Amino acid sequence: MPLGTILIILLVLILLGVIPRWGYSNSWGYGPSGIVGTVLIIVLVLLLLGRL
Repeated sequence: MPLGTILIILLVLILLGVIPRWGYSNSWGYGPSGIVGTVLIIVLVLLLLGRL
């Protein structure tokens, strides 16, 4: 597997972990998922441009 694919899979799993739906992350709000979502979008753009 290329490094980009592994990175995207990890970021998606992290994004699912910080969604405030889970009991341990109720008090976190949407901040962590927004940050991880932004990083995921940046990685996807870099992957599509061939720079990753």
